[in-house]
Amino acid sequence: MDTRAPADAAVRARAEEHLRALVGHPDATLYDDQWAAIAALVVERRRALVVQRTGWGKSAVYFVATLLLREQGSGPTVIISPLLALMRNQIAAAERAGIRAVTVNSTNMEQWDEVHRSIAAGEVDVLLVSPERLNNPGFRDEVLPRLAATCGLLVVDEAHCISDWGHDFRPDYRRIRTLLRELPDGIPVLATTATANQRVTDDVAEQLGGEALVLRGTLDRASLRLGVVRLTTAEQRLAWLADHLAEQPGSGIVYCLTVAATQEVADYLRSRGHRVAAYSGQTEQTERLALEQALVDGEVKALVATSALGMGFDAALGFVVNLGAPNSPVAYYQQVGRAGRGTVDDATVVLLPAIEDRDIWAYFASLAFPREEVVRETLGVLAEEGRPLSTAALEPRVDLSRNRLETMLKVLDVDGAVRRVKGGWESTGQPWSYDAERYARVAAAREAEQQAMLDYLRSDECRMRYLRRQLDDPAVLADPEWRCGRCDNCGGLHLSTEVSAAAVEEAADRIARPGVTIEPRKLWPTGLSSIGVSRSGRIKQPAEEGRAIARLTDLGHGAALRGLFAVDAPDGPVPDALARAMVTLLQDWQPRVDAIVVAESERKPLLTADLASGLSRFLRAPVVGRWAVVDLSVGPDRGATNSAQRVAAVTRRCTLQLDDPAAVEGRRVLLVDDRLVTGWSLTLAAEALHAAGAAGVVPLVLGVSG
Repeated sequence: MDTRAPADAAVRARAEEHLRALVGHPDATLYDDQWAAIAALVVERRRALVVQRTGWGKSAVYFVATLLLREQGSGPTVIISPLLALMRNQIAAAERAGIRAVTVNSTNMEQWDEVHRSIAAGEVDVLLVSPERLNNPGFRDEVLPRLAATCGLLVVDEAHCISDWGHDFRPDYRRIRTLLRELPDGIPVLATTATANQRVTDDVAEQLGGEALVLRGTLDRASLRLGVVRLTTAEQRLAWLADHLAEQPGSGIVYCLTVAATQEVADYLRSRGHRVAAYSGQTEQTERLALEQALVDGEVKALVATSALGMGFDAALGFVVNLGAPNSPVAYYQQVGRAGRGTVDDATVVLLPAIEDRDIWAYFASLAFPREEVVRETLGVLAEEGRPLSTAALEPRVDLSRNRLETMLKVLDVDGAVRRVKGGWESTGQPWSYDAERYARVAAAREAEQQAMLDYLRSDECRMRYLRRQLDDPAVLADPEWRCGRCDNCGGLHLSTEVSAAAVEEAADRIARPGVTIEPRKLWPTGLSSIGVSRSGRIKQPAEEGRAIARLTDLGHGAALRGLFAVDAPDGPVPDALARAMVTLLQDWQPRVDAIVVAESERKPLLTADLASGLSRFLRAPVVGRWAVVDLSVGPDRGATNSAQRVAAVTRRCTLQLDDPAAVEGRRVLLVDDRLVTGWSLTLAAEALHAAGAAGVVPLVLGVSG
């Protein structure tokens, strides 16, 4: 007699008891796919991939499965989760159902020993681990093997991060591939995501194993009303926000593409009387928590945020506005999914695209996996050293920023070419090949996604259908006539493009106001002695606080600056609009200077010469010297992504040349350059000017990169 069906029915009944405790509703029942996933994990001890829309209830699957498995005597569930916000929300949800949950991440190091003791004592039901922990030597070698052997369930949340093809690929997640291979038989695995197209789904399922159960549901979000407002200028877009933000339902998020834009937009909206705050990856952790809570509680109308406020932030938000388009429909779907959750049945989603979006996409694309020669150089340094090197010690010897170097090393670690150990990184001596074909395929996929995002802006297709189709939603692919009926193209959302003349004027005044502070460098990079540069510690005579007209990513003068410094832009005098902005900046700033020294430019000699002569006339201060290029064998971009390398390169490339050796003695010098990238060239020039007797050095540039 087949007793499995009654047994399964009993397990489902018990599962729904746990679900009701978890969600706090006495009549809650499981969706069929929720039960299918739970049965696969608890009854069949299989591996499963669940691709379901945000708010569907993926966390309910693994929390209910955890309770069932723990009742059967299984070990704790290990959840690999990418964001602290996600961890906080999940721990709170788990506690409501009586689940004992703890976390190990970079913010609670002082609790790690206690957490590990509690796990060993069987007092923990769920351990949430950040993916970065998987590559920590102590955790990887000592803690992870025990967890892998004793856990009752492994959960990989936001599983699209595993895949090269995922919109938010993270190298730390590649360590999960190894972990999956090393798990003992019979330990179930659940991978979940809301943002995976068919290629990502197939990739993740393959990594889980050929027998994995894949459950894909509809990605329609019935609460979302999608629309696009196309306006010509940055001031019109800001004015639209100021005029229409109060009309948006409840509280929400205004997404920007850059950190600088979040601050600029938040300042402007506050000046127009809106309760908003800026939020980014640079926001201090305590403040981030307070801002998130303020948004949840409705104490602010909106957070003006980068994508740092993304996966895992769970609140009942009434709207999302994107000031600038993300670089793919999949990433856009992820962001708009912050709205219309929980008790919100009707949420507005507005996209305000800008021409400069593509410039910002190109910048982020430039941070992809480094060229082969840079990778080989890094491997050569580690092999030659023959001992572990920390990232900080390796950085001066490789022309990469620390973040890109760290990311590259993590990929090489998973590939087996290097290994992270206590004290840093070491070479394994294993052969390694540069998979140029793979990187080219990923780059091509990214370009296709960008084009798809541009097509979304122009499309007259149902907005939700378009996004679901980009995610290969099987339900919408099977029904070519489906329409959401809620978006601007379906007629369910009407978005005014009108902005008041007063708002446009105020916005134009705000973004046209030039002036970005240049903070002087205070400390030399570490490790300079290892590359033959005899500087260390605090900079004895730094430059003073300086100014630039704007950042290249700014809403106002940023567009003119991007055009000026484009690769194919011709050299020539300072454009009139930027010259007028410089005059306004100087009138507001009023720097006290007696002389001018100009930094020569190999690429823009006419521009810098015209800038210096114009400043000389306006300030009535003579140009007395040059920070001269004397070694053309050192390219102008050498070391541009790495501080130590940049200091070494500029030391060789440039020297101070004065018309008179005593030209700057006792004088305050305006140090003029066309563009600030790292700040090290100005720092070294200021050092040379102080050595020549300058009483003070004040930097002034047209634009700041980034």
